[in-house]
Amino acid sequence: MTTREIDRKTGEIILARRVKPAFKGYRSFPGCVCVSVNEEVVHGIPGERILQEGDVVSLDIGIIHKQYYSDTAVTVAVGRIQPALQKLLDVTLESLYQGIEQARAGNHLSDISHAIQERVESNGFSVVKEFVGHGIGKHLHEDPEIPNFGPPHQGPLLKEGMVFAIEPMVNFGAAPTKLLDDGWTVVTQDGKPSAHFEHSVLIGQNGPEILTQ
Repeated sequence: MTTREIDRKTGEIILARRVKPAFKGYRSFPGCVCVSVNEEVVHGIPGERILQEGDVVSLDIGIIHKQYYSDTAVTVAVGRIQPALQKLLDVTLESLYQGIEQARAGNHLSDISHAIQERVESNGFSVVKEFVGHGIGKHLHEDPEIPNFGPPHQGPLLKEGMVFAIEPMVNFGAAPTKLLDDGWTVVTQDGKPSAHFEHSVLIGQNGPEILTQ
């Protein structure tokens, strides 16, 4: 299938649930979902690219429900993929949950960042530094920004009721990225694959609560 077909199906599902796509029209983005394949890190525009066996595909989706936004992402394999690529997906997902575990009242913002970086780099992969997680609520992107790297115990204190979109973006090779001429699609500079996982997370009374599970 093409990445455009994924966008069409996504739009149908969103419409059937009587909610609105958060991304379509956002700063003129044309799709309901960002579809990023292999070396594409984030913000891939749905189009005519045909998926092949062995590809890894990141799907980044947001909706608006009763004025509130959600934001979530997952990277999936198309058929069988190389074991080293599967490890990239596994470690990126693990790093997301390591970060979420730190999203507790009384911790500092950078405790999330540090936990993600530690899991990624200890497994030999690279954290993307140009793009970050963010607060989320009645707007898609709210303060504060949440880098996926940095020392622990820095930045604002976390408080009950805060909601964050936590989203590690992890490269198989080197960390640097570049923006393509379409003004949206971000790719790895070295052309190696990337993975992206994301949840919207509430800092609850008893710890983190994942809203996009």
